[in-house]
Amino acid sequence: MGWRGTLSLLGALLLVTACATSNRTTPAERLEFYRAHAGEPVSSFHSPGRLWGWRALGDSALTVWTSSHRGFLLELAQRCPGLTFASTIGLTTRTSRVTAGFDSIVVHGSGGQGNRMTCRIATIRPLNTRVVREAKSDLQDLELEERDASIPDEPQ
Repeated sequence: MGWRGTLSLLGALLLVTACATSNRTTPAERLEFYRAHAGEPVSSFHSPGRLWGWRALGDSALTVWTSSHRGFLLELAQRCPGLTFASTIGLTTRTSRVTAGFDSIVVHGSGGQGNRMTCRIATIRPLNTRVVREAKSDLQDLELEERDASIPDEPQ
């Protein structure tokens, strides 16, 4: 193999290496990807007894999957410190519906039930799951929690 063949092989190896390392995306890039593949905001979604999983997209958004073929982009009213590092979160719900503006995600910290933070859901957008595919191994466990009865059902 001459020097041109060696250069071609080296170029191909560099291209493969660049493609392999470019699979790492930042939370901001992932959030923009999901925004691009999400529908118009909806007021709520039906929440089955057990959800399929979730994925943090930084500290102000996440995806939630109700099944392997139905997911939602949830954007939060404010930053939710600890979301990106949480191993477990919960969703508040009443009457099997998660509602924007009323329900929250609950980030469980280490140290049990007393160490947790709630972060209000601002918007819910259904995902185009034909484009967005999440492997079960990429998702984390999610729990449903009863919403605080002191929160009114209608906006004030």
